[in-house]
Amino acid sequence: MSHENPGYRLLFETEEMTFGASFPLTGTNRSTPDISDELHLAKHAEAVGFDGLWARDVPTYWPKFGDAGQTFDTWPWLSHVAAHTDEIALGTASIVLTLRHPIHVTKSAATVDQLSDGRLVLGVASGDRDPEFPAFGLEKATRGDAFRERFEAIRTLWREDAPALEGEWGSLNGDLSVVPEPTTETIPMLPTGNARQSREWIAEHGDGWLFYHLPERTLEDYLFEWREKAGAKPYAMAVRVELDDDPEAQPEQLHLGYRAGVEWFRDYFRRLADYGVDHVIVGLGNDDSEAALSQFADEIIDSV
Repeated sequence: MSHENPGYRLLFETEEMTFGASFPLTGTNRSTPDISDELHLAKHAEAVGFDGLWARDVPTYWPKFGDAGQTFDTWPWLSHVAAHTDEIALGTASIVLTLRHPIHVTKSAATVDQLSDGRLVLGVASGDRDPEFPAFGLEKATRGDAFRERFEAIRTLWREDAPALEGEWGSLNGDLSVVPEPTTETIPMLPTGNARQSREWIAEHGDGWLFYHLPERTLEDYLFEWREKAGAKPYAMAVRVELDDDPEAQPEQLHLGYRAGVEWFRDYFRRLADYGVDHVIVGLGNDDSEAALSQFADEIIDSV
């Protein structure tokens, strides 16, 4: 599925698997990261060859869950990053549609898209932090329906002027429009995980599928099913990476990823490309973030 959106084209309309890096690039995900350090690393990631920068959407900090994302609210943060970068794609991984009003998402996303000259790609999710649902006055059990209704409302608000819409979030009677418009007809949206939807729904309505790290055999099965249902629509995934000092070090399992040497990671990402993965969001876990970004780009991106 082709899009005029420059961010989408950079990430997905290429013959090679592309790579993004996820905020916080400093690894500070339980408190507020240093803004200047984050921006320095964002510019460095672009300079060394990463194709995307991805920000999470975590409205509240729940210590039991373990992290607060990149802390800053997604929309102003990505606007700030857009002002300090040039061409790298900017993504959300992922906006929790069930916790945000669709009119707000429509306006905020289009604003970032305009400020970044069309570099925005949206991962969208149904939410997985239990206490946030009552905090927002929502029923966790109905998040699948809420996700679907809000997803479809956002699409309609971008594509139609003053539409008539109704959902659990509210109603529009055809008198109101939402401005600004995106730089293109619509901003690409990739459901994240299963988003409480069927694979058929995701394949039909999504502009791709964003998933988490999976064992390779499971990943192969997922991709086979995805290609059957979605054809050429892209598949993106997130993986945690810690680069061992020993380039030949074998993998050590981490939560949603591995610690290993660059030689093993080089082979691993080549296998992912052969399976049909289109884009990988890398969460680097090394202490020296700038050196890790450079090493990953020089020794892995350039070799896959």
